[in-house]
Amino acid sequence: MTAQLKSSLVSAIETAASQAGLVLVSAGAGAGADARSDDRTTTVFQLGMKGVEPGLPGGEGAGKSLRLELTDGFDFDKPNLLPEMAAHLAGEAKRLRNPRPECYVTLGGLPLAYGKFEWPFHRSISGADTYIVHGEIELADGTDHKLHAKLAASVTVTFAEIVPAMEQPYAESFVYNAIRKTVDFGQLEFVKSGNRQPVPVTTRFYSRWQKKFLFTETDDTERLRYLLSKVYWLSGVLGGNQPVWIADGRDAQYLNTTEAELLKMAGHEAGEGLMVLEGEFAAATPALMSRAAEYQAMLDAALDFTKPKFNESMRSGHANM
Repeated sequence: MTAQLKSSLVSAIETAASQAGLVLVSAGAGAGADARSDDRTTTVFQLGMKGVEPGLPGGEGAGKSLRLELTDGFDFDKPNLLPEMAAHLAGEAKRLRNPRPECYVTLGGLPLAYGKFEWPFHRSISGADTYIVHGEIELADGTDHKLHAKLAASVTVTFAEIVPAMEQPYAESFVYNAIRKTVDFGQLEFVKSGNRQPVPVTTRFYSRWQKKFLFTETDDTERLRYLLSKVYWLSGVLGGNQPVWIADGRDAQYLNTTEAELLKMAGHEAGEGLMVLEGEFAAATPALMSRAAEYQAMLDAALDFTKPKFNESMRSGHANM
């Protein structure tokens, strides 16, 4: 990294990353003010696992790095910001051990790859009283269909007041989960090309009484189905049967449960021979992979649910006006 970027922010990231078991690989200038809707500039950090050089083959975390983009001059060394930054980096350190750290699964059974996010949030240039962050999701089922959705996730200025900072470590989890929930609603279409689609992150996803995000009320059956689907796609199909992190707090938030409960359920399925559990990580077994037709059918149904439907009665002039 250049001497100019060796700032207090870079030093603070180095320290926080080290405490999470990560190492700062590089730091460089992010989007300039001319590429954004405001006058801020950013720094992009690449973080890797300690003792593992990104880009080289090897064990867990090899060849993978975490991209972290922060506003220049952002100071997170404060009592209300430092703990959440530490928790974010600790979680990312475990996700880097996944074969595909950028991938998540929806309740409906769609494996998604998240990418091209342009952090942090910026104020809308349309005149709306909102903050916006752009990104993309791609259907990641191991084929080359290139089905994806370009996104514009938005929060109101009022809603932003509950977020410690409109920066990536403090917003990524609830934005990613709002995207999954919007897919669950059938409100994002997967196409080969197209314009950005809105993802409104509203107060319907937050309980002011409980002071936490609430996306989906799930029961044991739904959580079990989710875990098996996650291990099938992320370990079995995309990961070459490498283990994936089960006790992911981002999944716990999405399902409105706890990391401990997810681990407990995974332990039960390991006993049934559907996954191999080691600590907080689980890998698919041949017994689980033998259910390929079941998971493909779930994917097809969930993908079909996202496609716009034409009302045939309107074609015949029978619309109820």
